[in-house]
Amino acid sequence: MAFLSCLAWLYVAGRLWQDAQTRMILSGLLEKSSGNLPKVLSVEDKLRNLGCIGIGRKIAEAEMDLTKAKNEGYLWGNGTATGSSDKKKLLAVIGVYTGFGSRLKRNTFRGSWMPRGDALKKLEEKGVVIRFVIGRSANRGDSLDRNIDDENRRTKDFLILESHEEAAEELPSKVKFFFSAAIEAWDAEFYVKVDDNINLDLAGLIEMLEARRSSQGLYMGCMKSGGVVSEEGQQWYEPEWWKFGDSKTYFRHASGALFILSNNLARYININSASLQSYAHDDISVGSWMMGLNTTYVDDDRLCCGSSRQEKVCSHA
Repeated sequence: MAFLSCLAWLYVAGRLWQDAQTRMILSGLLEKSSGNLPKVLSVEDKLRNLGCIGIGRKIAEAEMDLTKAKNEGYLWGNGTATGSSDKKKLLAVIGVYTGFGSRLKRNTFRGSWMPRGDALKKLEEKGVVIRFVIGRSANRGDSLDRNIDDENRRTKDFLILESHEEAAEELPSKVKFFFSAAIEAWDAEFYVKVDDNINLDLAGLIEMLEARRSSQGLYMGCMKSGGVVSEEGQQWYEPEWWKFGDSKTYFRHASGALFILSNNLARYININSASLQSYAHDDISVGSWMMGLNTTYVDDDRLCCGSSRQEKVCSHA
């Protein structure tokens, strides 16, 4: 019994000694590691530990972009946009929608109301830019894209929307890309969207816009409304028909053949394009975006291309 008691005592003493050694080693390591850390963590240190530095940087950049956007005049109230340059704005950027199979139409326009070559450059010097607007083929770099690029090298009258896929069902998104690309490329008083089956009285349109130079919040066109087509498979079918109430009637909006936005409205679309709801038709989409803004609707029958009025500035080709 005495012998067994001695063995038990030696075992317990050994375990206690090992535990003491382990505690000493851990204590030393803790002292070394804690000596390399600041006793008081700064906000930056806490953000770094939480992985929030990148998010904080993005928030700061977004705030800077928003401040810049406000300074550039996408909001209105004083009637004019502020900017660092005193250079006079262009009067208008006119975008003529076109497609891959519309080369003959483009050549017809170039030979009629739309200047070409040196005449087009002189018109731009006077403050009016005209471009055919087209996206890219679904098969990037194919013969459709190459033909447009070749034509543009000769005529220099295209605005190619690199991020847009050209297709009939993509027209509502095309209008976003057009206004965004146009306002980033040219600083103008007005931005005009025109279908490729419309002839323009260019002098009459310029005179109309000159009379409203420096105006803000203008949404101009041939205003209309109409029934919403809710039956799938029919022409002008609207997948979002249920949003327009029991009467199934569209709100007042400018006809898609030709409509005009002032600088700050086009800039608003550019800044908010990612969050703007699109509908089945581009004119309905733009009309819906204008409804929530302090917009001045200008219903001018001179912009009704199908009317019988003699003084109209557009007509069906």
